[in-house]
Amino acid sequence: MMGALQLGLMYALLAMGVYISFRILNTPDLTAEGSFTLGVAVSAMVTMQDQPILALLAAFAAGALAGVVTGLLQTKVGIHPILAGILTMSGLYTVNMMVMNGAPNVTLLGKQTLYRMMFKILPFTKDVTKAVIGGVMAVLVLVLLIWFFKTHIGLCIRATGNNEAMVRSSSINASGMKVFGLALSNACIGLCGGLVAQYQGYADISSGIGMMVVGLASVIIGEAIFGKRGVTIGLISAIVGSVIYRILIDIALSSDQFPVFYLKLISAVIVAVALALPTIKEKFRYYRIRREGRRNA
Repeated sequence: MMGALQLGLMYALLAMGVYISFRILNTPDLTAEGSFTLGVAVSAMVTMQDQPILALLAAFAAGALAGVVTGLLQTKVGIHPILAGILTMSGLYTVNMMVMNGAPNVTLLGKQTLYRMMFKILPFTKDVTKAVIGGVMAVLVLVLLIWFFKTHIGLCIRATGNNEAMVRSSSINASGMKVFGLALSNACIGLCGGLVAQYQGYADISSGIGMMVVGLASVIIGEAIFGKRGVTIGLISAIVGSVIYRILIDIALSSDQFPVFYLKLISAVIVAVALALPTIKEKFRYYRIRREGRRNA
């Protein structure tokens, strides 16, 4: 269960990034799998130089650049958001291989990672320290995002997601706001990838496979619990959803009934069930109203 908590808090960064694109911008951005791997690759290569903090900043910046590319494809070239994300994700495979000097994986064995630094500083066990690092990173990013989305630019980004036509009529650069929002979304995802690389001690070119489902599952599970409310509650629900998602996966895989390769199928089922919950609740409420109406008739 401690492992699920560690992963849940760490992947909360991914969940918040997905929340920004899917819920705040109302844009289906599929860049996540590529920008996550880019964060992993950049973080690993910088960490190889024993610069773990700089590695996380570089992963954040690299993810932001990936988001900018997707945003420009959407706004300046006029490519459909889904196709723009797929194109960027496809191109990033080659970019990620170039970052890793053509190698499909890179090990950080013996290198100074953020976790090894904290093991020496914090008076906790390694498992608790890993959870603390993930929790601190999640809370730090959460606080910064809550603050940012209350600033003028943040409010413009939110308005662009709610009603782009109205924003354009107000002489606000809606295209610029969309690019900025996608950059911020993928920056969070890249930062998550950078942290994951240091957590697991290696980078792999296939690290990003399935990350879109993981992020979306976290957002949907969080919304099933908290409902669709404001941005602040939405970001918090994404973190909670990420932790619950990892706990559900941990319970399913530790039951000895599902092999490890069932992970993707279990993830897909969890997302499908979470997406179906609002419809199930609505139908249940409808049938209950009909039943009460028949009784009163």
